Amino acid sequence: MPTDPGTGHDLRHHGDAEVRDDGSTLVDLAVNVRADTPPAWLRDRMAASLAGLAAYPDGRAARAAVAARHGLGVERVLLTAGAAEAFVLLARALKVSRPVVVHPQFTEPEAALRHAGHTVDRVLLRESDGFRLDPAAVPQDADLVVIGNPTNPTSVLHPARTLVRLARPGRTLVVDEAFMDAVPGEREALAGRTDVPGLVVLRSLTKTWGLAGLRIGYVLAAPETVAELERAQPLWPVSTPALAAAEACVSPAALAEAEEAARAIAANRAYLIAGLRDFTSHGLRVVEPAEAPFVLVRVPDAAGVRERLRFLGYATRRGDTFPGLDEEWLRLAVRDRETTEGFLRALGRALGA
Repeated sequence: MPTDPGTGHDLRHHGDAEVRDDGSTLVDLAVNVRADTPPAWLRDRMAASLAGLAAYPDGRAARAAVAARHGLGVERVLLTAGAAEAFVLLARALKVSRPVVVHPQFTEPEAALRHAGHTVDRVLLRESDGFRLDPAAVPQDADLVVIGNPTNPTSVLHPARTLVRLARPGRTLVVDEAFMDAVPGEREALAGRTDVPGLVVLRSLTKTWGLAGLRIGYVLAAPETVAELERAQPLWPVSTPALAAAEACVSPAALAEAEEAARAIAANRAYLIAGLRDFTSHGLRVVEPAEAPFVLVRVPDAAGVRERLRFLGYATRRGDTFPGLDEEWLRLAVRDRETTEGFLRALGRALGA
């Protein structure tokens, strides 16, 4: 895909491009969806909903379930066809004059803003600072600020108190928490907070539950913001099976399963990072501490390493499409130990170790 005009980066390149066509047979470390999902019980819930496809989708039960999960009123919840739709709604519905996106991060928010006709300013976090946010770097007159937490692709988890410092009257603060349910205890989450002015939190159910093909997510915001976004949304935007999935994934049993999965991810991530450190003599560096279900690494000749890994059967995510990163970066999804061991052996060969 060509580079977006004026951005210098291909903002519409995502990890799924690495495993299409001839990449479909590769071991997938490029896409950040949890492996071996959705679980059987969730597939059964979605399958049962198919009997109601003759009726138009009714999102009231799912919306109430999401609201209850975060201790909010239903007027503060908007269900969307994945977090990506939410970014489009924000770009089209909100009347802002100076939007700012904090990078490196998921590129779809900036792409949506640009395609809606906005001029977007960037705040680029630095490797030398561990890609951590200094709120003072965000322009005072920014009336829309977008940041991910934990951040894709850096795996940095920003303290909630730091993000709250970005909030102020007259500014919309969008925090993309698509990977927060992969953080044990969801520490540093802002979802459910009603004391932060202008706060909009985005959540996705596609990553932890393996529902990328279903498209389901939601927005948590002040009632007036939700109403504004809802007016820009088409009728029946979320399908009946996706609504069934949303209701199921916020149940107490599902939340307990997600917490268990988050702890397993943390252990598997530590195992991956320990293995990656063995290649520091080859110039490989890992961004730490990592808190998401992926890690970001800098390695000389990353493009060549990536191609050699493909030859050896592994797909990884190139990093140079993220503003603030260059061609020396790769993002690696966290997988189980057996998969990681095979990958580390392949990485050693790709590096000539």
